[in-house]
Formats: sequence, structure tokens, C-alpha cells
Amino acid sequence: MYFRILQDEASGAVSYLLADLDTRECALVDPRGADVSLLKAMLHEHKLHLSLLLRTHDHDALLPGEAAALDALAALRIQHPCSVEPNAPGAGTSALVFGNELLRVMPTPGHTAGCVSYLWRDRLFCGDLLSVDACPHQPRPAKPEAMWDSATRQVFALPGETLLFCSHATQGRVVSNVLEQRRWHPWFGGGTRDAFLARVRAPFAEANAFSSPPSAPSVHTS
Repeated sequence: MYFRILQDEASGAVSYLLADLDTRECALVDPRGADVSLLKAMLHEHKLHLSLLLRTHDHDALLPGEAAALDALAALRIQHPCSVEPNAPGAGTSALVFGNELLRVMPTPGHTAGCVSYLWRDRLFCGDLLSVDACPHQPRPAKPEAMWDSATRQVFALPGETLLFCSHATQGRVVSNVLEQRRWHPWFGGGTRDAFLARVRAPFAEANAFSSPPSAPSVHTS
């Protein structure tokens, strides 16, 4: 397998390339339209065929031309149900295949109404689900109740050693794991659903006055 992380230092946006070197098929998770030329060069350099373009979510309404730019990669695009036609290939799919590799698609709404995460081997690509207030395009979750349920009932239910990869990392922290986030996440770790919802709905300045305990490691994924 070939696994590559691409991060834009200016925005903190992170993309991932997963490739099966036996079949030369690959998948991209959350690629940026601005990186299309670079991505094409990488695919050509490693002689890879892009089978799947996977998006955990999008902010295309705020980024004019983003979707059109990604069309240049000419791959099957899988993303949240809100932007996939009901009869389109991949709509409603719970498992995807590229080469000899299997990806599980997990609905994890909250950051946006139709966010999904992708589980590959021991790694979950969960977009901005755990970011809560750190996404530059959307500082508040679209569906706070769904976000709590997605994080605590879906992501935190995975084995503790499962690696979590985010779509934005502002302090160089791209990967964590489920056990760490269960214990130390500044919004979800050790709290209650009611406290989380009250904090999310508080005035922005008040909400940002909260911080994780000084002794805890910094595990906010974005």
C-alpha cells in the first residue's frame, strides 16, 4: 500500500491518498480543487489510476468553482447524501472497493447535515466531525445533536487504537486515536450531551472561553 498525507499550511486543510500498489488503483479523501495539478502529477509519477474521490463533506457554496475543479480528476465522487443524486453511482453505499482494498462508509452528520466518514483498515477519515469550532468555513456545527451522537456513539465506539484523521489541522496535529479522543477531547471527552449542547449554543466568545485541562494533551483535531 501507498499512503500519503497532503496538508496546506495556510488553511490547515488535509487530504489523503490511499493506493493499492498491486492493482495501481487509488482513492483520494477530501482533495482540494487548488491541488488538482499536483494530484495529477502524483498519480502520473506513481502510475496510479484514481478510482474514488471521497469527500467527508463540502463547503462548495462558500468555495465557488471547487466542485468543478475536482471534476478534472475524472473519478467517481462519493460524498454526503445531500449532494449526491439518489440514483447516482455510490449513493447509499455502505462499502466501497478500490483495488484489493475495502472502505466502509459511515454516516457521521453534525458538522454539516450529511457528513460521512470513511473507515479503511485501522484508520478513520472523519473530516471535521471532531473539530466543532475550528473549521475556517463553518465555526459552528450545523446539527449539534447529531454531532454529539456521531462522535460518541459511532466514532468513540470503534476500537481505541483506531487512528483518526481530520480534514483540518491548525497546529500540525493531523492524527490521533479513539482512546485519546474519548478521554481528552476538549468538547466530547468526559462530558455530557446536555453540557455539550449548552456550550455549542452559547455566545461565540463564551464558548471559546472553555479549554481542555492544562494537564491534558492537546488532542483537538483541528
